[in-house]
Amino acid sequence: MDLAADSVTRRRDAWAWRFVFTALSFALFGIGGVLLRVLILPVVLHWPGPPARRRRRARRTVGRAFWLHSQFMYRTGVLDYRFEGLERLGRPGQMIVANHPSLIDVVFLLGHVPDANCIVKHSLWKNPCMRGPVTVAQYISNDGSAEMLDRAAEVLREGQTLIVFPEGTRTTPGEPPVFHRGAAAIAVRGARVITPVFITVRPTTLTKAEPWYRVPHRRVRMHLRVGDDIPVEAFSEGAPAPIASRRINEHLHALYARELQA
Repeated sequence: MDLAADSVTRRRDAWAWRFVFTALSFALFGIGGVLLRVLILPVVLHWPGPPARRRRRARRTVGRAFWLHSQFMYRTGVLDYRFEGLERLGRPGQMIVANHPSLIDVVFLLGHVPDANCIVKHSLWKNPCMRGPVTVAQYISNDGSAEMLDRAAEVLREGQTLIVFPEGTRTTPGEPPVFHRGAAAIAVRGARVITPVFITVRPTTLTKAEPWYRVPHRRVRMHLRVGDDIPVEAFSEGAPAPIASRRINEHLHALYARELQA
């Protein structure tokens, strides 16, 4: 039995095996997005109930789809992953801040925190596979406007959980993340607490410079680790909002530089 298990493990570690299932993962992601938009989400959205309940059902449906996709990649040997501290995510008014080393970290976060709102790229509203899910789930478009900041702060004050990638784009491999101050400004306006998530992906995959077919020669290991809560009032008490947001942003820069290096 041990020899058979070792044989399966070696086969799943093989580059050709992972290439095939990486290609299949991308195909299933696109097909799944279309099926969600055309068949599943219209039923979920029009099922009886108040707007907040329908929104929650839609997000859980999208989150479940992302979770299933993450499990497909894990079970087929495309990658391994470990999520530490997941039980501390998803609280009311919590702003989850994460670095963005790969295209798939969004899938893992939304798949494991399915009730959360999220600020996502504006271009997804034009993507035929993703337009339906992001619209029905009422995620927030990162269009860079002041209205976006107001809307993000408002959902936090309403008691929603909000996932934010302050870099706005994927991290350049080998360099520390560079956060825009918008996330800190949102936190000052509406967050009860900021919770950092430190994400490492080794070897790198699906960065801005790596197309999907450039599959690493060894299996990707993804590690998501939830850090200690950051109280917003510690930075905002007695300080104007611009100064408070600058202090939070500087703190996040130093924190991520230290934790990711470690």
